[in-house]
Parts: sequence; C-alpha cells; structure tokens
Amino acid sequence: MKIKFYGTRGSTPVCDRDFLEFGGNTTSIKITQDDGRICICDAGSGIRNLGRDLLNDGLQQPELFICFTHFHWDHIQGFPFFAPAYNPNMIINIHALGKDREITNLEGIFEGQMKAEYFPVPLESMGATFNFLQLDQTVLKIHDAEFRVIKQNHPGGSYGYRVEDNEKSVVICTDIEHGNSVLPEIVEFCKNADLLVHEAQYTSEELESHRGWGHSSYDQAIEVAEKAGVKKLAITHHDPEHNDTFLAKIERECQKRYPSCVLARENMEIIL
Repeated sequence: MKIKFYGTRGSTPVCDRDFLEFGGNTTSIKITQDDGRICICDAGSGIRNLGRDLLNDGLQQPELFICFTHFHWDHIQGFPFFAPAYNPNMIINIHALGKDREITNLEGIFEGQMKAEYFPVPLESMGATFNFLQLDQTVLKIHDAEFRVIKQNHPGGSYGYRVEDNEKSVVICTDIEHGNSVLPEIVEFCKNADLLVHEAQYTSEELESHRGWGHSSYDQAIEVAEKAGVKKLAITHHDPEHNDTFLAKIERECQKRYPSCVLARENMEIIL
C-alpha cells in the first residue's frame, strides 16, 4: 500500500515562496492498494494535481472511490477541478461512511458548491457517472481493502479512517479536537497502525486560544502515536500561517520526541 499526499494544508490554500517545501494545497490523499487500484481521501485543492497525475500516468481504472472525512470547504473545494470527473466513461463513487453523520443530502453538498453563482459548470454537466453513497455503517470493503471509520470531535462532525490491505494499515485522523487529553477511543482506533496520518494545526500554546475550532496540537498527535504504538507518524493539516521555516523547526522538535515522525509535504509518498 502506498500513501501519497497531494494536499497538506489546513483551512485555506496558500501560495507564497515561503510555503513551497511543505506545500500550499488543502487536503487530498491518494491511497494505492497492493493490487494497484486507487482510492482517494478528501478533495481539497490538492485533488486537482492528483487528477492531473492520474491522467498523465494513463489511468486505466474505470471506477474511483473518494471517501470524505467531512465536508468543510478545505476538504471539498478542489472537486470541481478534478479532471477524471469530466470523463464520461468514468464512474466516481463518493462515499460518506459512518453512523450519525450530520449531513442529510450528500449529493446536495457537491451540487451546492457548483451552482451557477459559484462555478460555471454544474455537477450534472461534468461528464462522469456519480454514485453518492451515504452509508450508515462503520466498515466497508473497497476492492480488497477494508475501510473502517470512527466519529471524531470537530464542528459539523468528522470521521477518521483506518484502511487495512494485505496486513498493512494506515489511519487518517484529520480535523479532530481531543480536548485536555487525547481521546482513548482514538488511540484504540489507531492501535499498531503501520502509518498514522494525524493532523496538528497548532502548537500547544496556539491550541489554548483556539479551543472549539476542531483541531489538535503537535504534542497531541505524538501522544496518540506513542500510546497507540504506531510504526510511523505523518503530521498534516498545517496551519496557513505556518511557513516552511516554522514547520521545519517543528519537525526537528517532534523527531526528538518521536523519531519516526515526519511533517507531511506535498508529493511525499510513503510505502507500507
């Protein structure tokens, strides 16, 4: 299984020469299963480059799955620019897995952001066949991989994903607020994962002034990794105010405590 980051920024994209190393696009992650088939997690602005790369690599897969942690702007804003969605021979399954989702109309979320007031091409004119799958369940088999979800603490709701394929596992926990201590159910969900992708938008000091915003600190991400015994930790969802110099410094500090930790960069690929 391979994990490739196409967007590592939280809240809003940034475009500046001080943000080139870690990247300025918002969340989108490509998951390549052992059989070569591809799934995608979230459709932030990074999915534009992801789609371009799929076409440049000669995408043969006629059906794609895009799973969503939640539907805040920075996790859906790239969808109208996802090139494979304009292919009339493509089937795209958009799924929201998990019990007690607060959304009631999955298709309406994507139709809404592509209304004429906001975008020139409506959803129904993109070309691909879309299946909108809001599933009131916590486990789903996609190809040969098992996808499991857990509800997280975040305004409007969000869900962490655990993907298991051929005895390898990756957990994606983005847009999660733990509170004063890390949530034990999240630690259990991450237990012994080969890779934990965990957000950390704030330092511990910044977190104190952002309570209720739905995010975590670097210390909390590391604490989850430590308690869960994961093999590797990749920290993502970087704050738009944190430039390359700041993030490189944070990464060095994190690695002193947890050596198998990296801060995710755009186009970084991790092979499990």
